[in-house]
Amino acid sequence: MKASDLLVQALENEGVKYIFGVPGEENLDFLESLRTSSISLILTRHEQAAGFMAATYGRLTGKTGVCLSTLGPGATNLVTAAAYAQLGAMPMLMITGQKPIKQSKQGQFQIVDIVHMMQPLTKYTKQIVNGNTIPAIVREAFRIAEEERPGAVHIELPEDIAHEDTSCRIFPVHQVRRPTAEIKSVKTAVRMLEQVKRPLIVIGAGANRKRTQNMLREFVDKTGIPFINTQMGKGVIDERHPQYLGTTALSSQDYVHCAINHADLILNVGHDVVEKPPFIMDERNPIQVIHINFLSAAVDEVYFPQLEVIGDIANSIWQIKEQIIPQEWDFEYFLQVKSHLETHIAEGISLENFPLYPQKIVSEVREAMPSDGIICLDNGVYKIWFARNYKAHNPNSVLLDNALATMGAGLPSAIGAKLVHPTKKILAILGDGGFMMNSQELETAVRMKLDLVILILNDSAYGMIKWKQSAMGYTNFGLDFSNPDFCKYAESYGASGYKIQPEDDLQAILSQKLDTPGVHLIDVPVDYSDNERVLIQELGEKLCLLE
Repeated sequence: MKASDLLVQALENEGVKYIFGVPGEENLDFLESLRTSSISLILTRHEQAAGFMAATYGRLTGKTGVCLSTLGPGATNLVTAAAYAQLGAMPMLMITGQKPIKQSKQGQFQIVDIVHMMQPLTKYTKQIVNGNTIPAIVREAFRIAEEERPGAVHIELPEDIAHEDTSCRIFPVHQVRRPTAEIKSVKTAVRMLEQVKRPLIVIGAGANRKRTQNMLREFVDKTGIPFINTQMGKGVIDERHPQYLGTTALSSQDYVHCAINHADLILNVGHDVVEKPPFIMDERNPIQVIHINFLSAAVDEVYFPQLEVIGDIANSIWQIKEQIIPQEWDFEYFLQVKSHLETHIAEGISLENFPLYPQKIVSEVREAMPSDGIICLDNGVYKIWFARNYKAHNPNSVLLDNALATMGAGLPSAIGAKLVHPTKKILAILGDGGFMMNSQELETAVRMKLDLVILILNDSAYGMIKWKQSAMGYTNFGLDFSNPDFCKYAESYGASGYKIQPEDDLQAILSQKLDTPGVHLIDVPVDYSDNERVLIQELGEKLCLLE
């Protein structure tokens, strides 16, 4: 058989269902092999979007998402998606084409050293130089992509290798159980928890595994220890839980940081320093930190835990839960912080200003979305509002990126989420700037006949940077732009478009669009003028009252 046939068989053996991408001339043998495969090709309009879709598939399933590009410019377009998956711990395989390597036919035309380019962005990158090595290379790529900490891997398939004859067996896929934590470290963690007065749990992205979710909930229910989460840890435990204090959406000065500063021990579960640190350690800070993760803590000047419990996180939490005896801990201050935060979040929800305040938009979206619905956020100041104010009821029901924090991922992420969960309500929430970076994928969603709602928060500017510019005392400059008519733009692709008017009920319109088949775009004028007062100035005043 052709080497390209063998590669497709190896991918089928790994359980691949979809390949997202834009094929090119150098992929034609692979494309022909794929044509009769059980794997579905999801043709996208840009390679970056294909990478975001594959990464989201990996994030939601734990299985490696696969994307495809040709050589040169197609492969370089995958760079941002590679970093997105790598920093966000999402298992993803990129397959790129290349000119023949045994005999040149076009000189150096379009040739870029993609393997070396991918080295700092991936866990593994390899050029296939012999078709007989395909089974081993594919198995190794999937193993590395999915083992903790998950991330991006890359395989390059040159045009002449894809066409050559080969005959090799496919390696069987077997499950590998993660090692469990050493018992002495668990006993030490239990002793430390039982000896302090104000323990607090921080939940990060690494805890977003089904068994870990269950064990953490049981641990919180048994001990009553309050918890906060990072942005990528939202929903690991239902945020309606009485011990939930909030999400670390801001770098500092928010209510949850006030709670962190008051704790004398932090049980840091599944979080690492790729996300913005929710707390900063220094030698003068008496706070103790227990690091619970699959891997030891990365060396960093702001994070040096006193104890590390390394191994399967779910098992570590289970062991601690089984051994710990709840103490007379003092959570009064934490609950006071929670009360102030919830009062603060409620402010602005009932305001009828137009354009709409972010608080109002978040509230309306939460009311319209079912508990198991998924919102997919791009990057912008609205991400902070949703991270702080939107209560996630289920794991992976708020998809945002606080590792690479790239713009342009929201719409592709929503398309990937809809493929994984075809019966769930999926809402993409984008700024006008981020939307235009991959807006062409509207055509992909329409062509695939997806049921998808896209909410564009429109302020005709790069709002996050504009807010930071203002906060630093600089004059407004270089961040405003004009937009197309988003409704007509959506309609030109075959989607429906609706622009919110002052008299409209956003929640009702959202609910109606979520229940209507097809792709729907809603243009929502948003007023960010209150960002600094609401997010910074008022917080400083109120936090003083809590001291």
